[in-house]
Amino acid sequence: MSVVFEQELPNEEATLALAKRFAESIKEPVVVYLEGELGAGKTAFCRGVIQAMGHEGAVKSPTYTLVEPYQLSGWRIHHFDLYRLADPEELEYMGIRDYFAEDTLNFIEWPEKGAGWLPDADIEIALSYYEQGRKIIINALTNTGKTIVQSL
Repeated sequence: MSVVFEQELPNEEATLALAKRFAESIKEPVVVYLEGELGAGKTAFCRGVIQAMGHEGAVKSPTYTLVEPYQLSGWRIHHFDLYRLADPEELEYMGIRDYFAEDTLNFIEWPEKGAGWLPDADIEIALSYYEQGRKIIINALTNTGKTIVQSL
C-alpha cells in the first residue's frame, strides 16, 4: 500500500512550491504527521499548504498553543505542534477528538508526543537537513494519502 515521494528542497521557495502542489491535491479529510528536527521545515511546509488553500495572513507555529485553527472555505484546518506536550493525556483534556471530522485537515508536528491519543495518519512527512537545504520524504499510509502522494 505504501507510496513514497522523495525530493530535495534546496530552499524555502522549493518547500512552498511543493506545499502548494500538496494543497491542490487534497480532496478529502486528511491526517498528516510531520517529523523532523527543530528547524527542519515542518512549519514552513504547513504554512505553504495553509496559504495555498486560501489563508491570507500569518501562519505561526503553534509551539506554545499546541494548535492553531484556520477556517477556510469548505475546510477547517488544524496545525498542531506537540513538542511541548508533557503528557499525551493532555490531548483528551483539550478535546482532541473534536478536531477530527469530515471537514478537517490536520497537520501534526511531533506526533509521537501524542501516541495513543491521535488517530492514525494518512500521510507521514519526514523533513531533514540535506546539504544546504532540506530533503522531504512523503509516505502514504492510506488510500486518501496515496491519492495525494501520486498527484505530486
